[in-house]
Amino acid sequence: MRNLKVMTAYRGTEYHGFQRQSNAVTVQEVLEKHLSKVLNEPVTITGCSRTDTGVHANQFCFNVRTNSNISCLGFTRGVNGELPDDISILSCEEAPLDFHARFDCKGKEYIYKIHCSESKNPFAADLMFHYRRKFDIEAAKKAAEYFVGTHDFSSFCADCTNLSTAVRTIYSFKIENSGDSVIMLVKGNGFLYNMIRIIAGTLIDVSEKRIAPDDIPVILAAKDRLKAGRTAMPHGLYLNRVFYSEDELFAQD
Repeated sequence: MRNLKVMTAYRGTEYHGFQRQSNAVTVQEVLEKHLSKVLNEPVTITGCSRTDTGVHANQFCFNVRTNSNISCLGFTRGVNGELPDDISILSCEEAPLDFHARFDCKGKEYIYKIHCSESKNPFAADLMFHYRRKFDIEAAKKAAEYFVGTHDFSSFCADCTNLSTAVRTIYSFKIENSGDSVIMLVKGNGFLYNMIRIIAGTLIDVSEKRIAPDDIPVILAAKDRLKAGRTAMPHGLYLNRVFYSEDELFAQD
């Protein structure tokens, strides 16, 4: 028995998230179908995270146990030859049998992309959130500073009812703009359900002066979802990187 650690990327537009569902097509379902064909045995993969409908991944890790003796290069080439164009295998390597893509993950980095223009971008309709106003990036940057550190993020969670704790640590939060694009880049040790989308939506509300940057500590302390801002659309969100060592996680970008 072997355990393969696999990095993949996908465009989430046509999928109801990563995790398998009984009534909708998901990334996991498609991957398992084609992996089983290449490995010549039925397999179940273990993903590093769940993603919502329409959310994308620049880097997503899963592990799969197999009896096949296929090489890692052969695996990558064979599976990519079967997959649809919106899912790609980036790499494959041998991992210890006890490696677990989710539980061994030390941290993740997400990107949220906004296209700020009166005119829509026909080349990014499902890849960036179209925002028709000028984005106040300085106000958003000031607000973003308050998220860095260890906090209870209950106010930024869509459903925390089954969680033992809503405490998470954000290591860095960068906001950049280039032309009409605004990019939010958030790195942390873990994220709650819809957390990044709610944070992004709250920063949009900051840009619109509905919420002041200095209100963020009060919203965090409230531990009340109703105190935070809107939930931003899913198609602007990407799981950008996953980290399996602290050296990678804390390396200077």
